Amino acid sequence: MVKHVILWTLKDELSSEEKVTIKQGIKEGLEGLKGKVPGIVDIKVNIDGLASSNADLMLDSTFENEDALKAYAAHPEHVAVADSKVRPYTKIRSCLDYEVE
Repeated sequence: MVKHVILWTLKDELSSEEKVTIKQGIKEGLEGLKGKVPGIVDIKVNIDGLASSNADLMLDSTFENEDALKAYAAHPEHVAVADSKVRPYTKIRSCLDYEVE
């Protein structure tokens, strides 16, 4: 299996209220892909980081294998969520993909 972990920082110009709404939209959009995109074993978005965090939210997902992760990246359902709910509002994206047993 493959883990796909992403940390995002939202754009500075967003208000605290906007950030709450945007984070909820990202969570609902990405977690809603389970069952729609083949190869997803698990997908969770954490939007409630502690004050000590230096990112606003985290995607923690597991895929059957690296090919499934590659297919997810290009899948129309994922691209639609990324283009409408994630990319317009984020300024920093950090990603770590790794194999797990």
